[in-house]
Amino acid sequence: MNRNLNIKKLSNKETHWDIIIIGGGASGLGAAVDSASRGFKTLLVEKSDFSKGTSSRSTKLVHGGVRYMQNGDISLVIEALKERGILKKNAPHLVKNMSFVIPSYNWWSNPFYGIGLKIYDMMAGKLGLGKSTILSKEETIKLIPNVKKKDLVGGVIYHDGQFDDSRMAISLAITAEKNGATLLNYFKVKNLTKTNNIVDGIIVKDQITNKVYEIKGKVIINATGVFSDKIMKMDYPQKKKMIKPSQGVHIVLDQKFLNSHHAILIPHTSDGRVLFAVPWNNYAILGTTDTPLNEIKDEPVPLKEEIKFILKNAQTFMKKKPNFSDIKSVFAGLRPLAAESNQKNTKEISRHHKISVSESGLLSILGGKWTTYRKIAEDAINTSISIGGFNERKCITENLQIHGYQENPNWKDPLHVYGSDANLIKELKMGKGNISLSEKFYITPNQIIWSLKNEMAIKLDDILARRTRCLFLDAKETVKIAPKVLRIMKVFLKKNIEWEKKEFSNFIEISKNYILT
Repeated sequence: MNRNLNIKKLSNKETHWDIIIIGGGASGLGAAVDSASRGFKTLLVEKSDFSKGTSSRSTKLVHGGVRYMQNGDISLVIEALKERGILKKNAPHLVKNMSFVIPSYNWWSNPFYGIGLKIYDMMAGKLGLGKSTILSKEETIKLIPNVKKKDLVGGVIYHDGQFDDSRMAISLAITAEKNGATLLNYFKVKNLTKTNNIVDGIIVKDQITNKVYEIKGKVIINATGVFSDKIMKMDYPQKKKMIKPSQGVHIVLDQKFLNSHHAILIPHTSDGRVLFAVPWNNYAILGTTDTPLNEIKDEPVPLKEEIKFILKNAQTFMKKKPNFSDIKSVFAGLRPLAAESNQKNTKEISRHHKISVSESGLLSILGGKWTTYRKIAEDAINTSISIGGFNERKCITENLQIHGYQENPNWKDPLHVYGSDANLIKELKMGKGNISLSEKFYITPNQIIWSLKNEMAIKLDDILARRTRCLFLDAKETVKIAPKVLRIMKVFLKKNIEWEKKEFSNFIEISKNYILT
């Protein structure tokens, strides 16, 4: 992906796009892939970086949603299990099988969860990732040795998917471009344009050069997640809020606190949610919370009480108990829940998506989650065909390979998330380009150059938070190596010392939200 070349495509004022997508998260990128693969002239603009918001801050799971079964949301579970299988098939380099163990501390839990998970297996059908099994106490301890042993009677193991959300986002962006779409990050929509009260374009500002463009399109899709209400108010200022944001916080610990290749699911926390402890890149992710918020920020701030909640619940089932000082990184994301005005408890709001079309023709994607991004996109483009008066074109994404597609990846290779690009990265001529800049996680000069050349990385946090996942793994170590990364960026981009100082200062501000003080 080349940002400068893509910007040149905007210079022709006669260009009229079929579909313009606002938002470069899971839903927007999925819509771009679907639209472009059907042959529509597609443009996507993102005000920050691709997956800068919620789409990079998930639990890293591609799952049907065991807890949605508890809420009785069976249709969502069935849909998500199908989409999980499709995503595993189309992106085998990014989605892998993860086994989850539910420890049981009373006699009825094993048969209760065992029966429920057998139903979960049946719902997955041929797209299942493995059969669930009831475990004895000894088998449970063998699989998750750091589990609290007092009163433990056994457990249940089941299978779901794990992925790297930001790397999936970049792979989708490249897939969309390979199918003919034009994508631009750091392009912020300032307003919508209308002709005869019908939305027919956007006014957008390049956040890097400050240049403003007016771009016309037959269909405008609002895929901005928690910021959807802002775009809808550009269309209709009196529009009532359609999004109820909920904050989800995760903490990242050293892998020793999990001490297993298996994930743990605690089915009942003190607030009625579930808690995951998941191995990821030689660390362990624990979460999440569900905190209703009124204020929406580009960089959400984890609340102290949310962190305490995760630690408190983790300490109840972990033999080696984590404390504040053990946290390597903490991150918060905002779920864009599509809620009715009378619903107050966000954990009870369905994760189903909604497609909303205003009187002026603005299409807004509301709600949803990563696992079902492809189905959300399909629904959005099907509706776009009706709005734009396009000839019917069938969706092909159910069998469309995602960029980097590679069967049977070596999961121990830290570059497996690049799939078929991995060898190209290793072969870049950068001297000692494949030696990691850190001993705590893997990031090489070659990865940095690759991100700048081919993945539209512009800023330091693009590379350290989303092209690689350093900031999410160990925030203090990431700050420590940041100057090394900046020097490589400065030389490659031919920037001056003032740019370097400003970029470092901006990154330090961002990193403060990931570091506990």
